[in-house]
Amino acid sequence: MSRLFALSAAGLAGLLAWSQLPPPEPLKLIPVTEGVHVLEGAGGNVAVVTTSEGTILIDDKFAPNVPQIYEAAKKLSDKPIRYLLNTHHHGDHTGGNAGLAAKEPMEILAHTNARANMIKGAMPGVPRIGYRDSITVGLGGVELQAIHLGRAHTNGDAVIFFPQKLLIHTGDLFAAPGPFIDYANGGSGVEWVATLDKVLALDFDKVIPGHGPVSTKADLKAYRDKIDAMVRKMTELKRKGLSKEDAVKAFDPASLGWEPGRMFNRTLPPLYDEVAR
Repeated sequence: MSRLFALSAAGLAGLLAWSQLPPPEPLKLIPVTEGVHVLEGAGGNVAVVTTSEGTILIDDKFAPNVPQIYEAAKKLSDKPIRYLLNTHHHGDHTGGNAGLAAKEPMEILAHTNARANMIKGAMPGVPRIGYRDSITVGLGGVELQAIHLGRAHTNGDAVIFFPQKLLIHTGDLFAAPGPFIDYANGGSGVEWVATLDKVLALDFDKVIPGHGPVSTKADLKAYRDKIDAMVRKMTELKRKGLSKEDAVKAFDPASLGWEPGRMFNRTLPPLYDEVAR
């Protein structure tokens, strides 16, 4: 009984703390092209795709953002949300899965590795549908292709390709603050460049990144080149005989226009190990 009470008390304390958090910052709804808008703000970028037969969402930020995401989708169209595509498993892109699915029936899709990562992490809102290489979603004359092209940010990244609109949503294959390589969930800095080369072979002009403003194909190419430079630099530092600690200290993310900080602190040491292998 005491253990049950402790668990209940902890849960109650968590709920109380959650209820005292300030409301999330307002999200910005920005038009991208006909029938496609992006919701920018805390968490990953959400694409809202409206069609004559319903709405498709790509990613959904954090759980507290669900009311704003749902309101924005309904402001753009009174049709039901039919599909939700996750670009990968991280909670700033999938945190709204459960809350949105509770509002109305929708199919949630993700790569099988992303789905497995969510199950492993006991995350809420695990997609019912997984795919290995690609899956096509057609609705109201609009076609989307979710395509897995290799390891990079995680082992379950998908790029969402709009062939009719010359547009892609990359998830965190491309993120303005700089790359985070989630080695615990199959990410790879060494393979990231080859994965982006396959993305760049697609026919598109505009890019919705995982974080940051709507960009261009040239912006994505520049990001690819920076990741290549990051891997080459770490490889060079290893070949010069620097220890992991010294190599990490010698690498300056700001030299590539990226923000130093917690994500790079988690990325650079295992990148050293990867290039060493």
